[in-house]
Amino acid sequence: MGHPYPLREIARQAGLSEATVDRVLNGRGGVRESTAREVHRAIADLDRQRTQVRLVGRTFMIDIVMQTPERFSTAVRAALEAELPALRPAVMRSRFHFRETGPVAELVATLDRIARRGSQGVILKAPDVPDVTAAVGRLVSAGIPVVTLVTDLPASGRLAYVGIDDRAAGATAAYLMGQWLGDRSGNVLTSISSGFFRNEEEREMGFRAAMRALHPRRTLVEVAEGQGLDATQYDLVVAALERDPEIRAVYSMGGGNVATLRAFEATGRRCQVFIAHDLDHDNTRLLREHRLSAVLHHDLRQDMREACRTVMRAHGALPPAGPVLPSPIQVVTPYNMPTVAEATPAAAD
Repeated sequence: MGHPYPLREIARQAGLSEATVDRVLNGRGGVRESTAREVHRAIADLDRQRTQVRLVGRTFMIDIVMQTPERFSTAVRAALEAELPALRPAVMRSRFHFRETGPVAELVATLDRIARRGSQGVILKAPDVPDVTAAVGRLVSAGIPVVTLVTDLPASGRLAYVGIDDRAAGATAAYLMGQWLGDRSGNVLTSISSGFFRNEEEREMGFRAAMRALHPRRTLVEVAEGQGLDATQYDLVVAALERDPEIRAVYSMGGGNVATLRAFEATGRRCQVFIAHDLDHDNTRLLREHRLSAVLHHDLRQDMREACRTVMRAHGALPPAGPVLPSPIQVVTPYNMPTVAEATPAAAD
């Protein structure tokens, strides 16, 4: 296959040996299909990044490790690549390790491989569980700075957290929910993808605390562990709606919103207020169609820029700065949606 990259550069991007890459590129066999896909993916990543940066000056290789639905990992990749030209004086090269779900042991194995192989930094979205915290500690011990993105691991040795104040976001959702529901009766469905992601746990705590203070008689009904995936989310919401005929509104902290709305339609119910997070491609479409009331949004490109600069500072490529501040929360309705240039890249699809 034609490409302009030295064998060593492809091997570095893929995290494989030069001999393995050579076998794949020359069709010599003896290589697993998954390994061959990694080589081709590495070349595609180099193609994308080559068009956006000049490979001059100091170069950093970072690893982006995320457990998240595909719609969000796609937005993260696009946000990072859109920011590459502005990440001076360093040039950032990136390897992506994305998965929607799976055993924690597999995620830990990925982090341990990075620790053994080496990296200039890891940007991480992962569940807050002891095994992941320990793996982050091993990365830090290997001299690799770790920045958590959109969900934190505060007990780990991570360098910084980049994202919103999730308790404040949950309280904001409670305030909006109360304003829009007013005196109408009805219970509120709260939806989280997993109790092991700290950002969703913090949103849920902020929401419940504000609802208790502002609307103590309003009942909250929780569904959890849908992993933000439509297939599992649909069944969970249908079951909740069948159990509780008084559910009238939704606060979604973890995605799967297309499936949630399908569940309302399938049970012949109307959702009077629906508040969600992030302008991914699903939520952008639903908001334009007025099927969501509001989306609590933050600038993902800004977050990726800050995460990369934090890694640069750890290596002395940029001067020191103060603590990373929470990203501003924007309340987006169908009437104040960002332009394509301001929205996350996935929102422009």
